[in-house]
Amino acid sequence: QLFTDGITNKLVACYTDEDMVDAVLVRIYGRKTELFVDRETELRNFQVLRAHGCAPDLYCAFQNGLCYEFLPGIALGPDHVRDPRIFRLVAQEMARVHAIHANGSLPKPILWQKLHKYLTLVKMDLSPKVPNPSLHQDVPSLETLEHELAWMKETLSQLGSPVVLCHNDLLCKNIIYNRTQEQVRFIDYEYTGYNYQAFDIGNHFNEFAGVKEVDYRLYPSKDTQLQWLRSYLQAYKQLTQGEQGGAGPAVSDKELEALYVQVNKFSLVS
Repeated sequence: QLFTDGITNKLVACYTDEDMVDAVLVRIYGRKTELFVDRETELRNFQVLRAHGCAPDLYCAFQNGLCYEFLPGIALGPDHVRDPRIFRLVAQEMARVHAIHANGSLPKPILWQKLHKYLTLVKMDLSPKVPNPSLHQDVPSLETLEHELAWMKETLSQLGSPVVLCHNDLLCKNIIYNRTQEQVRFIDYEYTGYNYQAFDIGNHFNEFAGVKEVDYRLYPSKDTQLQWLRSYLQAYKQLTQGEQGGAGPAVSDKELEALYVQVNKFSLVS
C-alpha cells in the first residue's frame, strides 16, 4: 500500500495480514533530496531516538532508503492538534525528545547553517522550468532574504533558548496518534538535530495553519499556546530535573510567559 508519494519520499507499507499487524514500512528517498537532507545524520538520529523509546524499530538502511517498524494509529489532522487531550500528549512527547542528553558535549544549533545551505540552493537554481510571473511578486529577492536571515540570527540567538535535540519538522502528518494506547509518536527524522527549543515548538505552532492550503487564522491563540506550553514545561522539567513532590514540578507564570515570547519569535524562522 502506497502511503505517500510526497515531494521528499515515497512511503510504502508491506504486509500479508489484513489488520497490518505484520506491516513494515519501506521509504524511498526522493530525487536530489540529498542536497538538503543529510542521510547519515538522519540514520544516526533515528538510532538515538530509538534507543530512548521515541522512534520505531529500524530494520535496515540501504543506499536510497530505509525499512522500519509500522506504528499503528492515525496521522494527525488540523483538528486533532487543537484538541487539548491530544495536544497535551504532543507537548509531552516533544519534551521527551528534548530531554535526550547530548552525552556531555555542548551541541551547536543547526538552524543557521541549514538556512544558509537553503539560501545557497536557491541561488543555484531560481529559474523555474515554467515561467511564473507571480513568483517574483510573492517571493522576496535574494538580497531581502539574506538581510532577513542576518537579522534573525542576530536577534534570535540572543534570546537564550536552550539547545536541545529537536525534531524540526513537526507537521500534523508526522505525528501518529494511537487511540487505544492514548499516546502519540513522532515519525520522519530527516531534519532532526540539535536546535533551539523554541524553534521546534514555534515550527509546530506554524503547522497548525496547514501545509498546502495555509490559513494563519488557524495559528493557535495565546490561550491555547499557554495550555500547550504549560504541559510541555511540566513534562520537560520532570524529565530533566527529576521528581519534585507528587504533583510534579511547578511551572511559574514568569517561565511560561518567557517561553511564549521565545516561541513566537522563533516561529518567524520556519
